[in-house]
Amino acid sequence: MPQTNTPNWADTAPDDIRRGVSHAIDDAERRIDAIASVPDAQRSFDNTVLALDEIGDLIGQTNGRFGFLAQVSADPELRNTAHEEEQRLDIFAAGLGFREELDRALKAYAARAETEALPHDAARLLEFALRDYRRNGFELPAEQRDVVRNLHERLVRLGIQFRRNIDDYEDAIHLSRAQLDGLPDSYIDRLRTDEENGATTYRVSLDYPELHPFLDSAHDPELRRELFLKNHNKAADANLELLEEAIAVRDEIARRLGYPSWAAYVLELRMAKSPDNVLDFLTDLETRLAPKLADDLALLQRERERRTGDHNPLQIWDWRYYTNRILLEEHRVDPFEVAAYFPLDAVLDGMFDLYQRLVGVQFIPRPDAADQAWHPDARPYDIVDASNGSSSSSSNSQPLARFYMDLHPRPGKFGHAAAFTLRGGRQTPDGGYQQPISAIVANFTKPTADSPALLRHGEVITLFHEFGHILHQTLTRARFTRFSGTRVERDFVEAPSQMLEHWCWDPAVLAGFSRHWQTGDPLPADLLDRMLAAKHLSSGVANLRQLYFARLDLAYHAPGAQKDTDAIARQLHHITGFDFPQDTHFQAGFGHLFGYDAGYYGYLWSRVYGDDMFTRFEGSASSPESVGREYRKQILEPGGTEDGETLTKTFLGRPPTPEAFLRELGL
Repeated sequence: MPQTNTPNWADTAPDDIRRGVSHAIDDAERRIDAIASVPDAQRSFDNTVLALDEIGDLIGQTNGRFGFLAQVSADPELRNTAHEEEQRLDIFAAGLGFREELDRALKAYAARAETEALPHDAARLLEFALRDYRRNGFELPAEQRDVVRNLHERLVRLGIQFRRNIDDYEDAIHLSRAQLDGLPDSYIDRLRTDEENGATTYRVSLDYPELHPFLDSAHDPELRRELFLKNHNKAADANLELLEEAIAVRDEIARRLGYPSWAAYVLELRMAKSPDNVLDFLTDLETRLAPKLADDLALLQRERERRTGDHNPLQIWDWRYYTNRILLEEHRVDPFEVAAYFPLDAVLDGMFDLYQRLVGVQFIPRPDAADQAWHPDARPYDIVDASNGSSSSSSNSQPLARFYMDLHPRPGKFGHAAAFTLRGGRQTPDGGYQQPISAIVANFTKPTADSPALLRHGEVITLFHEFGHILHQTLTRARFTRFSGTRVERDFVEAPSQMLEHWCWDPAVLAGFSRHWQTGDPLPADLLDRMLAAKHLSSGVANLRQLYFARLDLAYHAPGAQKDTDAIARQLHHITGFDFPQDTHFQAGFGHLFGYDAGYYGYLWSRVYGDDMFTRFEGSASSPESVGREYRKQILEPGGTEDGETLTKTFLGRPPTPEAFLRELGL
């Protein structure tokens, strides 16, 4: 089997991380000196613009080799070192945008006549590089630019510490077996237990595989409330101050650069273009969803009154429970019963089979490479083009890429689900193509000695979604690091993955891989029919909670440096339809406020495009495979070499419309 030149994370020691980052920074400095030393008369695309892009690749690979361990290593010392060195590398990377010699080199090259004949992607790379320096203040006096640089470096430190505080945060409730009433044995058997005074207690943590099923199914309302409030106070002691400082720093950067707000600064580069456009989108959607929210709340309230006789307003920690009761009793859909048909390995087999057929590749397990991964849970696979290889592990085809699946929770690990680019694709100087490496990191229930890992249907959707990012990152054919894979506008990046979520509701697809972990039977057709009938149950509540998070993020990054983040959270909470949960600070554990700052709306915005793109597969005269090949060629391979709007129009053959999006919201 051909070898993909992949790092050996397993044998990495703290000193390796320090040396590796130092070496990368020294190498980058040498490359910067080389760019700066080129006489203006001899400047070319390769020795100036491409050379700068190659520094970006160097930093990206170093972060994937060493900084990534801060998210996934089981060794606390290794995680701590990786966090420290990730910060050092990120600060260095941010500083590249303030190097006067690089700005001068780019401007000198841009003045040359030959730039008029650059291919589209090369001209776009030059345009984006020049734009970066403008947005870093190169139209300002040097002393003001130095202030902006220092502020950006402070933001890097704040962001790393904020995310680290969330990942390291541990809290739980400890319960007797009787207090777990409503939860099945399959859930309880996976909980950590302790012995206290001769009695067994069960630990229910804030990890998603424990938190969400508990809020869905635990009969005791006070315990649901307790766990919900703990989750909404995650990392609050440490992160509230960091967040409010970050908001002030962002606002100062924006004002010094001539923008009215951080949101205006960020959105200049997004599809939405301006805060006003985002606010119009969100307020229009809120208006459209208001009748659905009212219906949802009335239904949930009636269910609660029927069961308890309590006529007081429904609280936010109860909506998942009563939604689940209606799902169970009216629709006869039990999420735990459904999960029995989705053992993780079967879901992976089915997802791989579908995506292989759609995009014309094969995913080949590489157990021989597992001993180089960062943890035994991380499974490596190679991607081989179907036209060049077979499904056999002995295939002689050169892999297109490699990815890792790291799917179960552990202490200190990244706490959500995401796809990480560990090495981006790009054209190499010899005309070949650098093989991308990516990893999907998630927190699905672990298997036990008695049963496999079982996924609730929502987790199946999450897996399909995140693996869509893996496809985007690994099947890229963009020539330049800057446009590789998911390096597209942040309010478009979710669309290619959101499109793929639709397959999780397709009867033929589900029948092909769902199988009961004990009997082997596929998901019954009548159960799927009931799931489809309940698809929009509480969709108004769920989507308006997402809209609330988006509005919160936008408000935090509106004009003004000093923000009372608690007051804003209270003021906007009416959007959800629920009373504000007092003495909570959800924003302290809202990791998207770093990385998606002023951009969380993008999850809803990009869904308009993703839902519309999936219509290509609905009732098409073409086969799903032929449409899938177009999806690969026109959406995945280009990466950011075109705007998201252009990519979508090419794939659809028309401008995108919101009809499919509204239909998926149940409107």
